[in-house]
Amino acid sequence: MSELIISVSGLRGIVGETLTPEEASRYARAFAAGLPEGPIVVTRDGRATGAMLSDVICGALAATGRDTIDADVAATPTTGVLVREYQAAGGVQISASHNPAEYNGMKLFSREGRVISALDGKKVIRRYREDASTWVTNESIGRRTACDQPTAAHLEKVLATVDVGRIRGRSFQVLLDANHGAGSVLGRALLDKLGCETTVLGETPDGDFAHTPEPTADNLASVLAEVTRAGADIGFCQDPDADRLAVIDAGGNYLGEEYTLAMCVEHVLRTTKGPIVTNCSTSRMSQDVAMRHGVSFHRSAVGEANVTEAMRASGALFGGEGNGGVIDPRVGEVRDSFVGMALLLDAMAAREITVRELADELPRYEIVKTKISLDREKIPAALDALEQHFGDECSDRLDGLRIDWPDKWLLVRASNTEPIVRAIAEAPMAEEAERLCAESAEVLGAV
Repeated sequence: MSELIISVSGLRGIVGETLTPEEASRYARAFAAGLPEGPIVVTRDGRATGAMLSDVICGALAATGRDTIDADVAATPTTGVLVREYQAAGGVQISASHNPAEYNGMKLFSREGRVISALDGKKVIRRYREDASTWVTNESIGRRTACDQPTAAHLEKVLATVDVGRIRGRSFQVLLDANHGAGSVLGRALLDKLGCETTVLGETPDGDFAHTPEPTADNLASVLAEVTRAGADIGFCQDPDADRLAVIDAGGNYLGEEYTLAMCVEHVLRTTKGPIVTNCSTSRMSQDVAMRHGVSFHRSAVGEANVTEAMRASGALFGGEGNGGVIDPRVGEVRDSFVGMALLLDAMAAREITVRELADELPRYEIVKTKISLDREKIPAALDALEQHFGDECSDRLDGLRIDWPDKWLLVRASNTEPIVRAIAEAPMAEEAERLCAESAEVLGAV
């Protein structure tokens, strides 16, 4: 990567190469310049470079007259809760999410405790490029205050969504793979409160990842056997900033991230009815569950901010993304692995069944994800050609091109950072999903 990856909600880069102290300072100042009065919460995900970047960012904000609340190592959803608890002007989570250890980044939060909107993100990018910050003098320098109990409010909110006594009565054996990220800080406390006998892998949040941090099946190969070795009823696997959750069953089988959201949607809708929102690249399992329960289903463009906007617009009960990011408005408008853990344990306790049985109740689909090289200027014509090729099926341009059939769908959308498009297809059988992606590549290649 030769330059920073900058999106409307944050940035990522290789520390010391593309992400330097100067760039971090400049981006933080560009963010703060558009915020209302009030302190800014600063957190980090445990990476070795996080403390250095926290010092840089808090110092830069102080030099522009902004007070900061330093919560040190905390999960991304905890950051959202803290922004609301302190009635802060906004928040900065220092994290590169699932990227390797040499990366770090910054994710930006609005005063509402959610990832900033696309419109606000574009304004931050403009100010970042202009770099027109004003420094303050001695009497106006901001202050940095430590946050004494960063997880207390978040823990309380998560516990309020489940029947704690019912879960405690089951004394679940749980393995949590925090992988040396921020997840163990609240994860251990939550599972203790729920009466679980817990084994934690990578409990020290130092960024010394034991495996590639994205919680995919390949990356979690070493964890699968640990679940059975620990005699666990369920295995929970987080990414470094703990906003995503993958699940492993008692037999050491990877259920994955798509199932996390769908199983949670099923559990929530069993007791309360309300609209459900997912993004347009998420498995249709959650849509099928919503239809089965007779509630409305809404789809958003890809991106956490887009999901939360759609949730607000529809008055959604629950939502999320298929990357294991569940969003429960009762806790916060942020993807939250701790909500996922609590709800799945509650579902298992309520019905006295295993997580494998919860997964087996869901409609069965297979998702295939591919990348297709394509120059950016060709994308509009390519999507037109693709839509014409597949005929008069139900299609929309909410985010790229999505085409739906009764039992399958195809999404083709441009990357924001590379000269490629991503083709994602889902069908009852993997072969059919693979065929849709391959056929799309042929059509795009002819443009």
